[in-house]
Amino acid sequence: MNKGIFSLLLFAFTLFSAQEKPVQIAFLSDVHFQDLYGSFSDNDFKGIINPKTGKPTILRTMDSQLHSTRVFNENYFAFLKALDDIATKGIKIVAMPGDFSDDGQAYNLRGLRKILDQYHKKYGIDFYLTTGNHDPVGPFRQDAGKDDFLGEKGSPLGIYSKENLGKTTSKIITKDIAESGYLEILDELKDFGFYPKEKDMFWSTPFSQDSYINYSYPKAVQQAAYTQRMYEVTKGFSVPDLSCVVEPVKGIWMLAIDGNTYIPKNLNENSNNPSNYNGASIGYNNVLTNKQHLIKWVKKIAEEAKLNGKTLIAFTHYPMIDFNDGATHEIKNLLGEKKWQLERVPEEEVAKVFAGAGLQIHFAGHMHINDTGTRKIDGKMLVNVQVPSLAAYLPSYKILTIHSSDKMEVQTEVLNDVPHFDDLFPLYEKEYEALSQNKNTKLWNKDILKTKSYHDFMLFHLKELVRLRMVPNDWPKEFIEKAKYLNGEDLLVMAQKSGSEVTQKDIQSKGFKKWSFEDLLFDLYKFQSADELAKKDIPKERLQQYQLLEKLYESNTSLDPFIKQLKSVFKILSLLSNGDPADHFEIDLKKQMIERL
Repeated sequence: MNKGIFSLLLFAFTLFSAQEKPVQIAFLSDVHFQDLYGSFSDNDFKGIINPKTGKPTILRTMDSQLHSTRVFNENYFAFLKALDDIATKGIKIVAMPGDFSDDGQAYNLRGLRKILDQYHKKYGIDFYLTTGNHDPVGPFRQDAGKDDFLGEKGSPLGIYSKENLGKTTSKIITKDIAESGYLEILDELKDFGFYPKEKDMFWSTPFSQDSYINYSYPKAVQQAAYTQRMYEVTKGFSVPDLSCVVEPVKGIWMLAIDGNTYIPKNLNENSNNPSNYNGASIGYNNVLTNKQHLIKWVKKIAEEAKLNGKTLIAFTHYPMIDFNDGATHEIKNLLGEKKWQLERVPEEEVAKVFAGAGLQIHFAGHMHINDTGTRKIDGKMLVNVQVPSLAAYLPSYKILTIHSSDKMEVQTEVLNDVPHFDDLFPLYEKEYEALSQNKNTKLWNKDILKTKSYHDFMLFHLKELVRLRMVPNDWPKEFIEKAKYLNGEDLLVMAQKSGSEVTQKDIQSKGFKKWSFEDLLFDLYKFQSADELAKKDIPKERLQQYQLLEKLYESNTSLDPFIKQLKSVFKILSLLSNGDPADHFEIDLKKQMIERL
């Protein structure tokens, strides 16, 4: 062959290879979308006028936000910012592992569909959704409402789907606030992964009979129908399962598992009664007992993917691996079995079962935390990536870059700055004034309205959440009463005086005085929420002091109950701050390793 032609061909091949980009998927979990600027189909109410923007706005109170593990309002702006980021990066696939809505009300689903449609048409982004425990709240539509919307004069406003619901005197009635069931969600959002697209190379459900080789789009459309996607959760109780697998680009199978398991409360009750079902928040522990067809299906899909040379990426709302970095036992001992959301921790059997079924990579949400968990079982490795929420600290999403079937990269994208995050602040000012009139009300800290970035706003949200809800609900009252007046120096002195085998004569105790036990608890929750990324929000000197205190308390042999409790606190802090990489890392499935990048 002529040398010139050979060189030209070689150059063309090299250029073509260089231009082939690895597949990227963005994961946006727990968006909890509520349409601030939505409208009701049967009521003229469009919200209260915001003096800053002049827009009518349907929003929840700041008081309700600061008692919740998520914000209800500002995440609207964070969602748009995340989608703009994704569009700028040129990513064309977005997976949403559940709680894409906040209780699946019709007006919110319409608003969400409108936004997803816009980004699909403008940027060519394809969205793939799976359901969480807030969408739907139960398998079938049920009347509902909220009593914590913000009214005209700063007082709470109730919005309900029926007149006889709710306790507030000021109320709006609209069917669009009822909690949708699976049928309504499927009808509204069928274009976002719940139904096959003609361009998909493969699409299937747990109830489909055809294999990949025999795939046909018309058949897949028939199998996507609501009536074709039912199973018996308990004998005599048929409910939907919207799980599916899709091949959106050549060689990549996305496995969207519907992990919701709605178990009946009363077996003698009518199976169509929407209020006769427990919630699904426990997650995979209930899948093991009442949704075993999913496990068989996952195994079948994993085998089929391997046989056909496909890379399988799974995502569900619920974690498959303990997300407390080994601290669950210690938390249980300190706080009790039903605190710190411990009922949501998956049993070890969950990881064992799904690793055994052939899953290797799984993205989850639900907990509103940043975390990575791994399990190696019988020569197989399962990696569970916890996608943070845009509606909680630390507001972030994940990007998966698939370099090959064995090597993948995960990056955490934090939303520090979000345009318009403070647009609603004048309305909260009204609310605060109204609350101040009631002397029996425990007021939220108005300084949250001075925050200058979305990051700082969400950090403040966490601080208030810890003060108003986490500490009063989860921690032993006597322990908090004893500990709340201590500072770092007090904790240092107590560690050294109470039987610690480590002695530190040259410790500069003065620096420890700068922080309180309250700061320590807040930092503990930062680590629980943000994992290693929390270190950016804690002074470096204090982190070093924590490390020293962890060692001192670890070697402490005191039998004093209070010292033993403090020892547990520092053990939990140590474990939560030293987990697997959770910011930017590479997964090597061949070597079964995770490496920080």
